[in-house]
Amino acid sequence: MKQTLTAKLKIVPTEVDATLLADTMHAYTSACNFASEYIFETHDLVQASLNRALYHNIRTNFGLRSQMAQSVLKTVIARYRTILTNQHKWIKPVFRKPELDLVWNRDYSLNADKTLFSVNTLDGRIKVSFFSKGADLNGMFGTAKLVHRHGKFFLHVPVTKEINALSMSDVSNIVGVDRGIRFLAATYNSNGKSVFCSGNAVKEKRAHYKALRKQLQQVGTPSSRRRLKALGQRENRWMRDVNHCVSKALVENNPEGTLFVLEDLNNIRKATERVCKDGRYVSVSWAYFDLEQKLKYKALKNRQLVVNVDPAYTSQTCPKCGHVAKSNRDKKKHLFCCENCGYTSNDDRIGAMNLHRMGIEYLVQCQGSNAPLAG
Repeated sequence: MKQTLTAKLKIVPTEVDATLLADTMHAYTSACNFASEYIFETHDLVQASLNRALYHNIRTNFGLRSQMAQSVLKTVIARYRTILTNQHKWIKPVFRKPELDLVWNRDYSLNADKTLFSVNTLDGRIKVSFFSKGADLNGMFGTAKLVHRHGKFFLHVPVTKEINALSMSDVSNIVGVDRGIRFLAATYNSNGKSVFCSGNAVKEKRAHYKALRKQLQQVGTPSSRRRLKALGQRENRWMRDVNHCVSKALVENNPEGTLFVLEDLNNIRKATERVCKDGRYVSVSWAYFDLEQKLKYKALKNRQLVVNVDPAYTSQTCPKCGHVAKSNRDKKKHLFCCENCGYTSNDDRIGAMNLHRMGIEYLVQCQGSNAPLAG
């Protein structure tokens, strides 16, 4: 099967080339706002009719190349469709940050020895060197995005390559992964081994950021608002890095042929919003989906799989006798004690054990025979 990953490359243009890139990005952003204004007035999202109405004006007024003019329309159409999907009404998007979409082999290309990128600008093509930081550039390139942050230029390149995906018949290990706030991940595998990844450091740092934001919001000055914006971006980057580390550890500490079983938490936000006010921020800011996405693509690269199962009663069911009762679990003490058979363990570990059992059932269903793994 095919897998697409984004390689984030830092490019190093000369001073003259940097000016050309910046000018091209500003022209592209201005053209996006021009097209956005027209679409907001006409509600026209058809590429062909927009091309007839706007193409020559974009080429003439903003000096963009032919392919860039087409990319402007695609960028704005995609933004409107996202807004209509999420907000269900017409809201005019405003493009503030300079950006530039580059189509492979038309707006950018890579030389034979993969040391220089050729990038199109308003004044023709330029060649720039780059740092890959171990990114894999073997595969088919897609439409890249040029980004300018903190005075530096980055090229985000989607790379698609064929991978040898794991089939259900080759599964040799099942790992139940219970995600939470107290423990970012609690696992239970086919050998009966449990591993816990503590979330205490995350809770403490989240609390620190929350207190700092509260202080800055009370100040209310332009500099405090700029500081708030930077703070939010820093917190997001830090949390993504934590999830990268956790997902990488899960993948590397389990062999090829592993099936990771996760709870389907698509509707969990409605439950977290009903948490008491003091603990609501911790629950609502829980980055469970980001961890899931990172685990999925890392597992796929390592011939492993991730499946989602129904989360109902995974923390209330005894993994030994199957007795289900809400009173089996003491949330305050984080303790599970079965009323029927007396089996006692950590409640997060119980969740992971039940997910492991559900993984065996899922595998039996897929293979159509008795599972070779009984945990």
